[in-house]
Amino acid sequence: MPRVDPATLEIVRGAFIACSNEMGAVLSKTAYNPMVFEVQDFCIGIIDPKGQLIAQNSGGLPIFLADMGVAVMDGIEKFGIAGFEPGDAIVMNAPYVCGQHLNNVVVYTPCFVNDELVSFPAVRAHWLDVGGRRVGFGSVETTEIYEEGLQLRSIKIYRRGELDRDIWQVIADNVRFPESCLGDLRAQLAACRLGERRLVELYRRYGDETIRACIAEMWSQSERLARLAVAAIPDGEYRAESFMDNDGQELNKPVPIRVAVRVHGDEMTVDFSEVADQVKGPINCGPSGGIAAARVAFKALTLPSHPVDEGCFRPLQVILPPGKFLSAGPPAALGLWSIPLPTVIDTVLAAFAAAVPDKIPAAHKGEMGGFALYGTDESTGRRFVCLNMMGGGWGGRPAGDGPSGAVSICQGDVRNTPIELLESRYPLFFDRFSLRTDSGGAGRFRGGLGIELAVRAHYPALVNFNLERTECAPWGLWGGRPGIVCAARVQSAPGSPWVSVKKQTRYPISPESRVVFLTAGGGGWGDPLERDPQDVAADVREGYISAEAVTDYGVALDPASGKIDLTATEILRARLRQERKSQGGVK
Repeated sequence: MPRVDPATLEIVRGAFIACSNEMGAVLSKTAYNPMVFEVQDFCIGIIDPKGQLIAQNSGGLPIFLADMGVAVMDGIEKFGIAGFEPGDAIVMNAPYVCGQHLNNVVVYTPCFVNDELVSFPAVRAHWLDVGGRRVGFGSVETTEIYEEGLQLRSIKIYRRGELDRDIWQVIADNVRFPESCLGDLRAQLAACRLGERRLVELYRRYGDETIRACIAEMWSQSERLARLAVAAIPDGEYRAESFMDNDGQELNKPVPIRVAVRVHGDEMTVDFSEVADQVKGPINCGPSGGIAAARVAFKALTLPSHPVDEGCFRPLQVILPPGKFLSAGPPAALGLWSIPLPTVIDTVLAAFAAAVPDKIPAAHKGEMGGFALYGTDESTGRRFVCLNMMGGGWGGRPAGDGPSGAVSICQGDVRNTPIELLESRYPLFFDRFSLRTDSGGAGRFRGGLGIELAVRAHYPALVNFNLERTECAPWGLWGGRPGIVCAARVQSAPGSPWVSVKKQTRYPISPESRVVFLTAGGGGWGDPLERDPQDVAADVREGYISAEAVTDYGVALDPASGKIDLTATEILRARLRQERKSQGGVK
């Protein structure tokens, strides 16, 4: 294999990423589903003929990292390398291969240069519906995959450029919104075809040997950098644990997450042997989903800014026995596969808090929640389902406050859809969309704030609630306080009492009803008594914390003027430190 000069290497690396980004632009511009074109709930990958990741689009969902290659490998095992032809297109959402819920559908195509198969451009996108019992996301009622929709395992929807109309018809007849779903499929296919053209141009410009050499060097560079980052972590075994409230079926049974991480030289092992076994409810994921969680934590800890490729993960080993809720097998339900994964990642990172305290933040909101409202728009007579992501607080960090209103660590650059757009597309009205005061944990660096969202429907509708981490609050570090947990409540009519709801599917609301979602705040980092009093006063002015909450920081603040009494603050903090010392130190 020829050696490549640094300039050519960087041009080729950038070209692969640019190809992925351009594919993402095509998908965004042609998709029918707001979850794709607005929320950006998708990922683009360029995969080699051995299922290895060459490049990913910028901002693609981190939690899709481990799953693109396995989707393609399943097709390779089914058809063989010789079984692909120009013009083919494969659709794939097999849950125990891809590890995710059925709505996350992969479309990929083979790319040939001079009659040789060189790569597969691939697109995973969240379809609005895949049939089955559940509508939207957030349904806790399913207990088997067969309730959750249409399964498509490595199906050639196009053969040599010819559409298989029978498969097209099967999809159309089994989803609630065929126009949206088939429109998204066409958008995914268009992105892949664009990817093929750009890759052919790249290979023809530089030649197959040079491109192969560049890919090999890209992977080698990423591996070397990752190993250097791991080697900087002290050797040892590190442990942490957390838990999910329940699986949505057995409501009084928490789901434990116990993680062991071992560092030896320049290699790291993430051991999930002690996580809970697969559960009856739909919070399971397939094996590649659990591996993806380990990869996201590893990438965040080692090479957070480096482009994603297969070499980044060569120093990482994952122990994940079969039959765990992170490695579930048939017929386990996977509809809420994503809900636990941010907590799993936070737990892996928490294990390193003592080893590399300058790198590890406090816990963030810890779930990938959104909301789903659906019903019939009586003005048009058509069904609708409104899905949207809801951000929350991230943990305070060693050098600053946690971000507010941000999506989870699993979700990359996923966005929430502006409420103005939602109101223009659906029969809904949003009364409030704001940051949630006092939701961030107190600390030297405060946890970020969750959000408050209040919505009403113009016509009778249904809501899916799936609140998680209401018992395991986003933890603080080094004396920081935990963030406030998420909540939801419903008022059936003006003046009626508010009812708290945690997990319920198809909750009925009327035009008189008001639904309020409150997302969690992040944990605080460091002793709150060490926070700059001026920062506390600024937080009060901005509405991030209330005047009553300043006592958590030991600050004497005049509620009328908002001014700090520095002398009184010093006295108050000294007293609080003395009380803490007499009680056994920082809690």
